[in-house]
Amino acid sequence: MRANTAVALTLVSSFLALAGAPAYATPAETTVSAALKDQRKLSTARLRVWGFEVYDASLYAAPGFDAQRFTEHRFGLELSYLRSFKGADIAERSIDEMRGLATIEPAQAERWLNTMSALFPDVKRGDRITGLHVPGTGARFYLNGQWLGEVADEAFSGLFFGIWLSPKTSQPGMRRALIESSRPSS
Repeated sequence: MRANTAVALTLVSSFLALAGAPAYATPAETTVSAALKDQRKLSTARLRVWGFEVYDASLYAAPGFDAQRFTEHRFGLELSYLRSFKGADIAERSIDEMRGLATIEPAQAERWLNTMSALFPDVKRGDRITGLHVPGTGARFYLNGQWLGEVADEAFSGLFFGIWLSPKTSQPGMRRALIESSRPSS
């Protein structure tokens, strides 16, 4: 698996360089526990589609997290898979969901799809992919707690995490469950 991850990182880095995006290095936070050290689990919600359990999503954020302005905050979203999926299928579904949130130029959508397809591995029941939104930087990803890669693109990160946190999400019940405990006290 590590060889596949190294190949994916090389492909993503090369692709981003060709696309004019800055190359990235492995951050000091090579584990999800280091990346989320100042965060706490706010909530968990289960995605069910047509009666099938897909994954449990957990939202991690620091005190003061405002889900209405999620793109301004550093936070993590962990998906704990309840069934197996191909990485390419995860990427395709992600880009479809992102298109439901905003108009994405076809060339940009293709670049993001290719980047996610190279980055996201096939998963099996019990695997966890954790995404970390880093304002001003983009999105970092971890597989089962270990560094997977990064997409150094703020627009990508906002739309990607909007799949779960945007008011325009296709899963409003899941969004409600995830953000309920993150609402600031009145």
